[in-house]
Amino acid sequence: MEALRLKLEGYIHEYLKLWDFYGVIQVVNKGVVLFENAYGYASIEFGIKNKISSRFSIASMSKQFTAFAIMLLHDKKMLDIDKPANYYLPSDMQIDESITIHHLLSHTSGLHNFTNFENDFFAGYNRMNYSRNQFFQLYINKKPTKSPGTVFDYNNANYNLLAWIIENVSGETYDDFLRNHIFQPLHMMNSDVDDGCKPIDNRSCNYVKDFDATIISPYFNEKFSIGAGAIITNCEDLYKWYTCLRDQKLLSEKVYARFFSVNQSNYCYGLEHHHIYGTDKYSHGGDHLGISTYMQSFFEEDICIVILSNNEAINQYRLGNGISDILHQVEVAAPTKHKELPIDESQLQKYCGTYLKDKIVIEFLNGKLYFTRFSGNLHIEIYPVGEGRFVRRYFDQIHPYSIGENEKGELSFFGYIKET
Repeated sequence: MEALRLKLEGYIHEYLKLWDFYGVIQVVNKGVVLFENAYGYASIEFGIKNKISSRFSIASMSKQFTAFAIMLLHDKKMLDIDKPANYYLPSDMQIDESITIHHLLSHTSGLHNFTNFENDFFAGYNRMNYSRNQFFQLYINKKPTKSPGTVFDYNNANYNLLAWIIENVSGETYDDFLRNHIFQPLHMMNSDVDDGCKPIDNRSCNYVKDFDATIISPYFNEKFSIGAGAIITNCEDLYKWYTCLRDQKLLSEKVYARFFSVNQSNYCYGLEHHHIYGTDKYSHGGDHLGISTYMQSFFEEDICIVILSNNEAINQYRLGNGISDILHQVEVAAPTKHKELPIDESQLQKYCGTYLKDKIVIEFLNGKLYFTRFSGNLHIEIYPVGEGRFVRRYFDQIHPYSIGENEKGELSFFGYIKET
């Protein structure tokens, strides 16, 4: 066990030498903490460092709690997940009648996905005052783009709707339901739902990079994340949650079997499943502005890995999978960065231009190339690692961006043609 601990410490140390990580890492094996440490700042403004007890936004890791809450209602026969979602949604929030709760839970509803570049939701509408009905009418109440049950499409709208089902069926607000039926029974006293207004003690602020400076993450209204994100928690509480799922507390055996059943694209309900190392891994990550989180659970082996970050320096999936490889005696390559390919400035400048107005712009500023977002208010430095291939300077990016030419010689980035 000591040799394993030292190998784990060595790998994490070498990885974090490459990246300016803010956050916490905890690895627990059979109830024994093999590794835990906190890094960087919870608040740069007040000079407060992160602690292992710090509370973090976990973004899409929140979906497993929404899914579990639905299964609690299913277990109590207050709803049936195989029935149309319309049976349990408010009368003024009806969707296509063929979409069941199961389709929402498994991301197979076929609903319009509003988190895309063309849409004005991200960094636009989600900064506005929240109106549930207006949000539903503008972004969710659209004709499905695919037949329900046919295609996996990871879509926050599914989990927004699940949160509203929880409220409509239970008569409690989403955050009250989670608090009364999950957090309090499990003594998860450090967990809460962020509504963007309530003060949350011991919470780490989210940061991003603009040019080479660390800045506060651009604002977004967390009320729009209901069901799909917005939960705040810490390592202590997530381990309690892990033991709940490991020991199958709060739900019946039959409903747990459904909760863990695998659907399309290895997705269960709010969790991903992979059979690896001869055992079962259940996991989910969270990615948002200034948020990088990942949790892996190996219930048969009693291993829990938690990575919570309040900046965007690391690739939490690479780090988390490296940790789980070590725990399973798999050789892991030494951490490295993408090697920068020297390219003449005139060549770099050919990539500059607008690919999608106010949303996808590449600029050459002070001898460096930037992917510019939010109408020119956020500048993400990128550097070449191959012909037409680029990675972010301050983020561990596994798959480089590709900027290529089509048969007409036009450059495209994220599938958008550079404007002439």
